Amino acid sequence: MHETPRGGRLHIALFGRRNAGKSSLINALTGQDLAIVSPVAGTTTDPVYKSMEILPIGPVVLIDTAGLDDEGELGEKRVAKSLAVLAKADLVLLVIDPRQGMGELELGLIDSARQKQLPVIIVINKIDLLPENCTINISVPDIPRVQLSALTGRGINELKQTMVKMAPRDWTAPTIAGDLVPPGELALLVVPIDLAAPRGRLILPQVQTIRDLLDHDCLAMVVKERELKAAFNRLQKPPALVITDSQVFLKVDADTPPGVPMTSFSILFARYKGDLATLVSGALAVEDLQPGDRVLIAEACTHHRVADDIGTVKIPRWLRQCVGGELHFEWSSGIELPANLDRYKLIVHCGGCMINRREMLSRIMAARAAGVPIVNYGVLIAYMHGILRRALAPFPEVLALLDENGVA
Repeated sequence: MHETPRGGRLHIALFGRRNAGKSSLINALTGQDLAIVSPVAGTTTDPVYKSMEILPIGPVVLIDTAGLDDEGELGEKRVAKSLAVLAKADLVLLVIDPRQGMGELELGLIDSARQKQLPVIIVINKIDLLPENCTINISVPDIPRVQLSALTGRGINELKQTMVKMAPRDWTAPTIAGDLVPPGELALLVVPIDLAAPRGRLILPQVQTIRDLLDHDCLAMVVKERELKAAFNRLQKPPALVITDSQVFLKVDADTPPGVPMTSFSILFARYKGDLATLVSGALAVEDLQPGDRVLIAEACTHHRVADDIGTVKIPRWLRQCVGGELHFEWSSGIELPANLDRYKLIVHCGGCMINRREMLSRIMAARAAGVPIVNYGVLIAYMHGILRRALAPFPEVLALLDENGVA
């Protein structure tokens, strides 16, 4: 995460008056004491950039700014430097202490952000200090608002969900696989001919991965699973990475030498479109499934079902084998997840190739809010086949989850 360049991170700028709780909010969002918190007004002077990770949003740059109401000649200069941050921001959090209310300073900041076409979220902080059932009359047309307490954590998850919804449409992870293969090195792609793909075409994740590798000056070699051994025999040196379709994981694992890193298209997209750590945690939740539990299998698009379909046939069969009994499966396809997600014990999601990262993260966060583990196809298949550790070897930051849970 720390190697993600700033240019590939979502830049989130926090504005507000002195002591509105901007620094406290940063600590609440990240779960760490990163920003200095003090009752003394004006603790934050110049803009402070913090490269961090907010789960499950991913790598971000949080920009803490001086108070909009800073005073004096020096204060005016601080405010000017704070407003200059708008040129670098992707998303603005306007933090308000409801006891101070909203005035010209806040409205001016919103106008400046609108001129730059920046999304704004009004964050009404410190609600823990207000009387119970107190009405807060702070709102601006077309600007979402979230009420929370950075001190107690109440409302933080709602803010994260709103941040994902308001993030720029083209916001995404910087690369699919280009950071895993050095320039000039080879990635060996194992591509079964998918019966669900249109005749004469590869499926979208395979095409996007090939393009991503080429954009990063990597070499790409494409074979079917039956030709993998022959491909290894013809290579003068091992590839830097083997990427396979999840449905042939076991064969590719058997045919790929132990020292060669291997993963799947779906696992790559778990990182690219969503949050890999959260989805790995979802796979580990299979251990808690019991016969009779309800499982949702969700796909973000509709497509023609084929014999032995991955979502309706193979995954249900493998899950039943893992659990040792019957499970109640429900399926959803299209742009929305069903209501009342808390009735499921597990959500199994497709790779999400037809939706953007904002939508995939929104789905992950909806599952988290309902207290339901969520996993995607590739991560789950690797887990059920007993090769999750090998499939996650290119991502050492996630392997710690397996160590914590004693997964071999």
